[in-house]
Amino acid sequence: MYWFFVILTFLLAGIKTQKPKKYQKVSVIIPAYNEEETVAKVVKVVKKVSFVDEIIVVNDGSSDNTAEEAEKAGAIVITHEINKGKGQALHTGYKEAECDIIAFIDADIYNLTSKKVEAMIMPILEGKAEITKTKFARESGRVTELTAKPLLNFFFPEINFEQPLSGQFAARKEVLKRINFETDYGVDVGIVIDADVLGISILEVDIGAIQHDMSPLSDLNLMANEVVRTIINRANKYGRVTMIDDIGYYIRMAIVGLSLVILGLFTIFFVRFVPLEIAVIITIIGIIIALYYIIKVVVQSIVMFRKTPGGNLVRSFIKIHFPMIISIVILLLMISTFIGAAHFDNGVLSVEPNSRNLIIYADNSQSANTISARGPYTIDAAIENESTQIRMPSDAMVTLGVSINDTISIDGEEYTINETRPGEPDVLRLPIDAKKALDVETGSVIQNSRLKEIFEGSGVIHNYYGENTTVSEDYIITSRDKVSGIYEVVIDNASVVTSHGIFKDNASYEINVNGELMDTITYVNQTFDKNVSEFTYGGHDIRITFEKTNSTSIKQFLRQDQNTFMNIYL
Repeated sequence: MYWFFVILTFLLAGIKTQKPKKYQKVSVIIPAYNEEETVAKVVKVVKKVSFVDEIIVVNDGSSDNTAEEAEKAGAIVITHEINKGKGQALHTGYKEAECDIIAFIDADIYNLTSKKVEAMIMPILEGKAEITKTKFARESGRVTELTAKPLLNFFFPEINFEQPLSGQFAARKEVLKRINFETDYGVDVGIVIDADVLGISILEVDIGAIQHDMSPLSDLNLMANEVVRTIINRANKYGRVTMIDDIGYYIRMAIVGLSLVILGLFTIFFVRFVPLEIAVIITIIGIIIALYYIIKVVVQSIVMFRKTPGGNLVRSFIKIHFPMIISIVILLLMISTFIGAAHFDNGVLSVEPNSRNLIIYADNSQSANTISARGPYTIDAAIENESTQIRMPSDAMVTLGVSINDTISIDGEEYTINETRPGEPDVLRLPIDAKKALDVETGSVIQNSRLKEIFEGSGVIHNYYGENTTVSEDYIITSRDKVSGIYEVVIDNASVVTSHGIFKDNASYEINVNGELMDTITYVNQTFDKNVSEFTYGGHDIRITFEKTNSTSIKQFLRQDQNTFMNIYL
């Protein structure tokens, strides 16, 4: 028995006891001015909430029995001898409250329930937010829609609550110490703005429908004035007027300067009819204007950030500065493009920017990629021991209609097409003889649209590989796209290849199988003499169909007097 108690003692000592969570007390502050009909009901509803420790009704100079009704319902009552306003009433209650979490609830709510109160306070107890504000369905809201929201969107665009003037709040007492309480109806929006600027987390909680007395027009006018005054004062205090007014003007002028720089650089490199001197002057003026106003923007932005204690200004700052940021990004991209196109050779600095070509095919049959950006390509020397090979980027192959292992004939010399080397996506490597024949030099930059002109007249043997079958077509590259015809090769009821190219009028085209002439197709008056060529070879049924299309091509098939148009190898 003795050893049993010893072991039990050691086991109990080894168990780590979890420190109990600190209890958080909750106070509810109810500001009331002549609310004898409803204040007791509100107090009784709040008392039903199990975690509420204290209920304080601030009787703000009422002339009816508000104080008596609140005391009967069980609330602590603090009375202002004269009406000081809702904000002052909230501040009085907040100062007197001794709890960790404080909720503010209006005294004129007819359909308040304990669930609504719990929904407002629980997120703070659970650590989801430091302040909660409510949103709810109600008939009124004219001040919110006509004054509060437009002004907040203008000066504080990062604040995006459905009901910034809801009136019902809950918060940790420690964060309320950092809030400047307005003495009037501006208190609600003032808390929202201060919390946002100071970086205090706010959560908007939906508590359902709320019913209370509709305010008369005279009260709405007073409320609107106080809300507007509060927002404007906060905008001045936190530098938002400067951000919208002064910084907005500086940003617009900075964009003008950046636009002039972009215009000047574009004119220097791409607009021939504008004299170089004028383009340079435009660029210099733009640089001066842009630098001057960007410095202004930076200085004023620093001042504005210093006025914002919590620094929670990023979203508004980005929204205001976004146009200028985009202009700077565009300019930097242009400058980087020009720097990348700079060449220094023999004491001469030259900048030759080249753009990529955007290729958009309406007909999917023309390319596997219906939309692609291609080029430009830089000419380089062939790799050692590759004097009969041309290494070509895949985009260039698509443009010329060739593939890896195809044969291309340039000025009577035949070369094999190979893929470009890793890390050289836009490098076109040509042997010395090929460069001479094509009249290009190492280091030349070729736009995708010029490839057809450079390789014009070159012959190509293009191969399509199937199962135990190869179909090869012979064509000449032409720089001018022309209307093409399309053909399909079907062997033993299986489609092997579908391709298109230019058939010249009044010309015949040979079809060979394993080097033997099997048929001839004639293209007369822009139509084929027969649309189907059928024959059998080595036990294989071969069917080739021809059709005219509206698509264009740079592949001009070889006529009978030039060579064989199609070779099928079985």
